[in-house]
Amino acid sequence: MVQADQLSRPKPRKRGPRPAGTVLGWPATVIFLAPAVIIFSIFVLYPMITAFSYSFFDWQGTARGAFSGVGNFFTLFTVEPFKSELPRALMHNLLLFAGAMVFQNTVGLAIASFLYKRKRFKKLFQTLYTLPYLVSPLVIGYLWTLLLSPLFGPVNALLKAIGLGELAQPWLGQPSTALWVIVLVTAWQWLGFPILLYGAALGGIPEELTEAASLDGATAWQRFRSITLPLLTSAIGTVSILTFIGSMEALALPYAMGGSSGSPAGATDVLSLMFYRTAFESGASNAIGVSSALATLLFVFIFGVALVFTSIIRRRERKLS
Repeated sequence: MVQADQLSRPKPRKRGPRPAGTVLGWPATVIFLAPAVIIFSIFVLYPMITAFSYSFFDWQGTARGAFSGVGNFFTLFTVEPFKSELPRALMHNLLLFAGAMVFQNTVGLAIASFLYKRKRFKKLFQTLYTLPYLVSPLVIGYLWTLLLSPLFGPVNALLKAIGLGELAQPWLGQPSTALWVIVLVTAWQWLGFPILLYGAALGGIPEELTEAASLDGATAWQRFRSITLPLLTSAIGTVSILTFIGSMEALALPYAMGGSSGSPAGATDVLSLMFYRTAFESGASNAIGVSSALATLLFVFIFGVALVFTSIIRRRERKLS
């Protein structure tokens, strides 16, 4: 006979099959994240907060003086040489970003599309394109400086050998070409990353979509424009944002090819070089305060623009989903 308390008692639920994968508890999560958080805090977060705090004080060498508020920030916009160097360096950074983004999003996507359905030598070409990405930009810069030397560089020698001697010129010695050489070398060095990323993104596009479009009579260009390109929005956004961050932080390559002064005549000057000169070469008593203000402005600009880019891409992805 069934008792009344047994009728009112809820039946125990049967446990279903556990989901695939392993769910970590809080202790394990903390243990796994702790090393990364500690390293990030020591080498990124602490210097960032320190530079931010330094920018609000006057400095006498390495001795901190009185609180100056936003005085160091005003110095960057009102006192020479910062007043003239800041907009010029920012413009060079933006040109570096625009050139690298256009090159990598077009040539990188074209090469990735070409290699996507090819089996033979695919890995070889991906490795060749990725190798410069693995080398230090400082080494890449010095190598290209030797290659483009007007005295013994093989680039000018090759142009003369094939009858194009009128094109041979001091590529890094004249303001009209120096910056664009750095743009091309930067885009070439980082080309391997978009090739790998676009190759992976192309593999995630369902073939049924392109096959259905082909049956409907769509041309190759129509399939690419209406199907492939919209589905690559996330990859294009990732490449663009990382290219922007890398271009705004560029230091090693411009330093190797143009020196700390951004020669010739400041044609290759960028914001990171300006920070380097201000902090370590100017010899000014308040170098720490002004250079910290410049670093703070650079971080706020990069962080703000990256957030805007990310928001636009996420909105675009939601429309496509």
